[in-house]
Amino acid sequence: MGTALERSRVLVNDSEKLRCLAKSELFAGFVDTALKEVFAAARLRHVAPKTNLIVTGEKPDQLFLLKSGRARSYILTESGSEVLLIWVVPGGVLGLPSLLADPPAYMTNAMAVSESEFLVWDRDAISKLVKSYPKLRENGLRLALHYLRRYMKRHVNIVTKSAESRLAQRLLQLASEAGVVESPGIAIDITNEQLSSLSDISPFTASRLLSRWEQENWLTKQRGRVTLLAPEDLEALIAA
Repeated sequence: MGTALERSRVLVNDSEKLRCLAKSELFAGFVDTALKEVFAAARLRHVAPKTNLIVTGEKPDQLFLLKSGRARSYILTESGSEVLLIWVVPGGVLGLPSLLADPPAYMTNAMAVSESEFLVWDRDAISKLVKSYPKLRENGLRLALHYLRRYMKRHVNIVTKSAESRLAQRLLQLASEAGVVESPGIAIDITNEQLSSLSDISPFTASRLLSRWEQENWLTKQRGRVTLLAPEDLEALIAA
């Protein structure tokens, strides 16, 4: 039957597994028994940085949930430039078309940014889970509409907001979703190029604004990291 310590470790591990799923919007409303079944159907995949997860034009046959690390979803323009769509943090989902019975080919690419761990469901597992839990497909649609709403807001911001405001807004969003509270501020692991793409401004403009804000002690910059020191000043800038 095992010792009390062993039983305690099992309970802790089960609790960690359920938290990993429960914090994702894809499994909103699922009770613990359902979450356990969903977790049991997945396999854990360790992914190295710069590993492709999704490629435009390929058949959607896997669903990914980020357990740890960072990933990005993007499209390539005709000239080969990369336009960043989503900065994926733990709890984020990739491969939503795989929830459909006859999904269209992938329209975007996705790649791991750092050492990452994903829970992965293959096509057979997804089909069985959708049949057992129709809410899974409903949640997937809600999540897709959430992404669409964010893209619409980005488009509106391009038309109505300044580059300065868009960059400040994106920094605050990333701080909330992916930031790590450290001394002396909130650290965000992201490059200037990635940040500029998410903000829909040029890398030159992003670098210029970040340098100015660093001089004003609103933030500090390191290679691949921005640390917010005074988020309230960025908030005031957006509100102005």
